[in-house]
Amino acid sequence: MKKVEMIVAILVILGALNWGLVGLFDFDLVGFAFGSFLIDRLVYILIGIAGIYQIVSLVKTKKRVR
Repeated sequence: MKKVEMIVAILVILGALNWGLVGLFDFDLVGFAFGSFLIDRLVYILIGIAGIYQIVSLVKTKKRVR
């Protein structure tokens, strides 16, 4: 796995875990771990970009399979 894909996978997993914890316990893991509003915001932006990267990657893979 390329380094970029590994980082993307970690960010997507972090985002999924965070949403799960928010939904179940109203606990923001990213906010707790990083504390600062600016750093939180940056991490959320990176998670969003990672999600978009995953979507594009899946679409490209689906086109190659056909």
